[in-house]
Amino acid sequence: MSPEARQMVKESWALAAPAAEELARGFYARLFEIDPDAARLFAATDMDAQRDKFVAMLVAIVAAVDEPRVLVADAAALGRRHAGYGAAPPHYASVGEALLLALATALGPAFTPEVRAAWAEAYTLVAAVMRRAAGATTR
Repeated sequence: MSPEARQMVKESWALAAPAAEELARGFYARLFEIDPDAARLFAATDMDAQRDKFVAMLVAIVAAVDEPRVLVADAAALGRRHAGYGAAPPHYASVGEALLLALATALGPAFTPEVRAAWAEAYTLVAAVMRRAAGATTR
C-alpha cells in the first residue's frame, strides 16, 4: 500500500471509530443480506461478542497498516482461525463488499472514492494473506 493509502485508512478509521458498534452492526447486516451462506456460519454465535471481535480486528489492521510484518502475521493467524470456522474462498468477496458498504454508511461524505480505494486495497491485502494461510491449514 502507498503511504497515502495507509494514511487514508488511518484517518478515516479515526472518523468511523466513534460509531464502531453501529458500523459492526451494519457490516453483519449487509454481509448476511449479500451472502446468506455466511449467515449460517454465525448461527450459534454470540453476535454481541462477534461484533466486538470485528471491531477489534479492524483496530488491529489499522494499527498494523504501517507494519507489514505484523499485518501479515496477524492476517495469517486470522485466516487459519477462519478456516476452522468454515469460511470458504467465496466468503471473502462478500466480506469485502459488506465492509465497504458499512464504511460508506459510517463515514458518509468522508467516504470519498480515494478512501474507498484505500480500504479496498487494505482489505484485498488482508484477505489474500488470510486465504493463503487458510489454504495452507486445509492441506
